[in-house]
Amino acid sequence: MGRAAASPSSPMSTATDTKANHVVPAQLCIGMYVHLDLAWSEHPFPFSSFKIKTAEQIAIIQGLKLEFVRYSPARSDAQPLAPPSAAAAAAPPPPPLAREDDPAYRAKQARVQRLAEQHAKAAACERELLSAARTMKSINQNVFSRPLEVKEAASGLVRQMADAMLGDVDVTIRLMADKVGGEEVYHHGLNVALLSMMLARQLKAPPPAVTLVGLGALLHDIGELEIPDRVRFKRGLRTSAEQHLMQMHCEYGVAIGRKMALSAEALNIIAQHHERVDGKGYPHKLSGTQTSLLARIVSLVDAYDELLNPADPSRDLTPHEALSLLYAQRRAEFDPLAMSTFVHCMGVYPPGTVVALSNGVLAMVVSVNTAKPLRPVVLVHDPAVPREEAIVVDLESEPEVTVAKALRPQQLSAEAHAYLSPRRRQTLYFDTDGTRG
Repeated sequence: MGRAAASPSSPMSTATDTKANHVVPAQLCIGMYVHLDLAWSEHPFPFSSFKIKTAEQIAIIQGLKLEFVRYSPARSDAQPLAPPSAAAAAAPPPPPLAREDDPAYRAKQARVQRLAEQHAKAAACERELLSAARTMKSINQNVFSRPLEVKEAASGLVRQMADAMLGDVDVTIRLMADKVGGEEVYHHGLNVALLSMMLARQLKAPPPAVTLVGLGALLHDIGELEIPDRVRFKRGLRTSAEQHLMQMHCEYGVAIGRKMALSAEALNIIAQHHERVDGKGYPHKLSGTQTSLLARIVSLVDAYDELLNPADPSRDLTPHEALSLLYAQRRAEFDPLAMSTFVHCMGVYPPGTVVALSNGVLAMVVSVNTAKPLRPVVLVHDPAVPREEAIVVDLESEPEVTVAKALRPQQLSAEAHAYLSPRRRQTLYFDTDGTRG
């Protein structure tokens, strides 16, 4: 007995699939947009919903022994063929190729292998992030009592990151799972350090400068430990007095940095990370090249992460919105080369962006390879696959599928929102992938 297709309201329907019809497999033709109501592992295609482009795809679908196939008229370029005659319907379809001989299934096996590798990389990143977060917690707890030891711990963490990141390798920026991000207060410095080092590397900074910007970025807000929590974590608008006190964290940070025996370059980053090239920053309204290049790198990355992770979560922006706002509305505040390079290597859709793909499938960007920013890796919404086994697709390996547009998490259905789990706090880490060819 063949499997019966799901109803038109099946949860496999995509964001743009408002009405679906059903046909028997013999009615399929090139140009029809179909939905295979099977587990992802039960068919050889990269997605369960797609537009038929070849006769070979039709033959494969007919070999799946589905009683009906669901398709979307609105997304199709062709109408289904006429229903087969009774005699034709009674004739058995030609036997499909054995799976080991079928190129489509071999390709699926390769995708399954890549999926396993993606999950393994994500797990390794989670372990490294947890270790880094513990170091950050120790830094915050001990900076006043053991400043020199804290400097060594911070320097060791940055050296470890730099050793992995430098060299002829591709750097992938990854979004970490919620279960790793329980202590958001300790992750802002890590986010800024990671992205600042990545940006310095893309700007061809020498290795010592990449390490230096990482240390300054990791500690750029260390002066906030001198600010009372009621002011530091206030959700609403701060009074002018509270705002002035918050701006003092740059000065407080320099004082702490001196006790840690930080270099002059690292102290400049702490002192200048809120200055702006248009002269409208603080504390000294420095402009242009009056600030160091490394401080200008950190100021941009810090502004980006603050838009993602504000003190008041109700004011957070998506990664796509944050990058777009900085480029479209605040570009004059930042170093032009740093800005253009940052946008290029983060991609139009940075990690954490919820997207609709060109095939109508919903997904969330989970990582971006800085060398191939327009082809991110996405976690795919497929209710037929358990969330803990969610499909992760590298769009570099699927050239026919692209990102169509970014979405606000509020635009998702409750089911899709729960599945994709858009983060209220964006915690990032990185991994590297071999040697560039």
